[in-house]
Amino acid sequence: MKVVVDMDRCRDHGQCVFSAPEVFHINASGRLEFVADPDEALRDAVEEAADVCPLQAITIED
Repeated sequence: MKVVVDMDRCRDHGQCVFSAPEVFHINASGRLEFVADPDEALRDAVEEAADVCPLQAITIED
């Protein structure tokens, strides 16, 4: 699984952080950072994060 975030679309709302904190976090500058290749065991959480993103900036590639 590969996580892709369209950083041009992302506005750092942080909803993904609540769904998958092991993968997504907001850094000290207030910008989103993420793990591009998380463990497959986190797939459900990452899919939830993609679903709750208000701008649909998160996609998952297999």
